[in-house]
Amino acid sequence: MAKKQIQPAIYPAGPLGFSEAGRHFYNGVIIPDLKRIGYLVLDPWSIPESQVAFAKALAEPYSPEQCRLLQVANRVAGEANECAIGMSHLVLAILDGTDVDSGTASEIGFAAGINRPIVGYRGDFRLAADNIGSVVNLQVEHFIRRQGGSIFSTWAETREVLEARYNAYQAGAPLRPWNQKRKRAAR
Repeated sequence: MAKKQIQPAIYPAGPLGFSEAGRHFYNGVIIPDLKRIGYLVLDPWSIPESQVAFAKALAEPYSPEQCRLLQVANRVAGEANECAIGMSHLVLAILDGTDVDSGTASEIGFAAGINRPIVGYRGDFRLAADNIGSVVNLQVEHFIRRQGGSIFSTWAETREVLEARYNAYQAGAPLRPWNQKRKRAAR
């Protein structure tokens, strides 16, 4: 009897949910493509606990009470995102902007720290690196590449890599970081 495969989960880290144009591309292209490939999408912009907490806070007028409720909502969202990254099999890091979004950079560091594969997508043509030897901040790029990932400049390329990763898993490849061969022996 064949071993039943689990549906691989992907966490899309990125700032696209902050703007109307970003939400349009994120919800109209990225999320549907990830679902079409077959991933279970752990979408940080759609976590119900976070949405409820922020809705409650933003319904209040500007006041100390709203500040307190936003502090609660921030904690709820941070914990929910941490949990979703922990449950994911890989992370899609959306790196657009004049600099990588600080929340996205944090999520990349956390994902690398718990040994998740990371695929980077930067469709933004503006320069955003520390020097001409990198695409984005050198530490962010290090964590992506350390996990065996790459940074792609088109969504089509990124989608192809994510689809190949999914298909390899469906064919029996283990869900583990691409850099397993690079792990150093203890001692």
